[in-house]
Amino acid sequence: MRILITTTQVPFCYGGAELLAESLKNAFLEEGHDAEIVAIPFRWYPPEEILDHLLACRMLNIKESNGVPIDLVVGLKFPAYHIKHPNKVLWILHQHRSAFDLWDKDDNYLAASPDGDKIKHGIRHLEMKLLLEAKRIHTLSSNVSRRLEKYSKISAPPLCPPPPHAGSFYCDKAEDYIYYPSRLDALKRHELVIRALACTKKPVKIYFSGRPIKPDFLNNLKNLAENLKVSNRITWFDWISDEEKQRKYARSRAVLFTPLDEDYGYVTLEAMLSSKAVVTCSDSGGPLEFINHEVNGLIAEPNPESLGKRLDELWSDPGFAIKAGQLGNEKYHSLNLSWKHIVQTLIK
Repeated sequence: MRILITTTQVPFCYGGAELLAESLKNAFLEEGHDAEIVAIPFRWYPPEEILDHLLACRMLNIKESNGVPIDLVVGLKFPAYHIKHPNKVLWILHQHRSAFDLWDKDDNYLAASPDGDKIKHGIRHLEMKLLLEAKRIHTLSSNVSRRLEKYSKISAPPLCPPPPHAGSFYCDKAEDYIYYPSRLDALKRHELVIRALACTKKPVKIYFSGRPIKPDFLNNLKNLAENLKVSNRITWFDWISDEEKQRKYARSRAVLFTPLDEDYGYVTLEAMLSSKAVVTCSDSGGPLEFINHEVNGLIAEPNPESLGKRLDELWSDPGFAIKAGQLGNEKYHSLNLSWKHIVQTLIK
């Protein structure tokens, strides 16, 4: 089959969604199909342009290329998953969250816009109508399925992928740091981690690796750490290679991942593959599908005091961290996550 994967791309931003699209393309190729990614540049500001982007996607014609028909389209992200095609299957990574589950959050740019409410209702109305054009709909995770059911009244089974390079993760002797690998973004709540570090009683050390989504975001975090007198317990890494990331997972005491209502999150699965305990929060979404409190990790309430307490507990009990990591690894392998299964499900 000739397959197009449609997604959106914010120029110069690269993360889990981009990795997933590439992994899906490679999985199609390995199964003997011809696959390509169509990435639509997307800008969500000013908010009035969001519906323009949707209209632009609706006007695109991807029924054929060079006179040869496209057999299947797999849509991943809004608004690119609304490009029309007679044989379209959706694997929804997430909807435009500012119009849905993030609408009531304090820093929601869309809600703060004068026309935000009108744009929100426009997006929600069009989603309920246009999503039904697809022959079938799947989501990235149970968390995304719950949101889709809640806001768009559509039931869709989750289809969970393994992380890229799953076979390359390993466990090594732990060194004195807890690892948080993620792009620097407000939704990943690095600020919460820094404030939690200021509440710890043990000499907990954190390694952060990831690029900021905005140039001044890292400086703001560093200034906060300086003001709270915890800069000496934080090490910042910018972009690192896959090999270096795997090494940092392998040698960490544990892994920290505290986003706000994450869609899925490769970090959790990569930590489990590395036999590392995971510390997350009770509102972190995706990680909660895999982490059981005091079994293969620890779950804190999303405030500095609770998270600081969990970090102290983990730092004080390396035996628990090792055992929890082993149980996490066992759980990962019991999930039987497979790209072959995903390909077979999407093309059936």
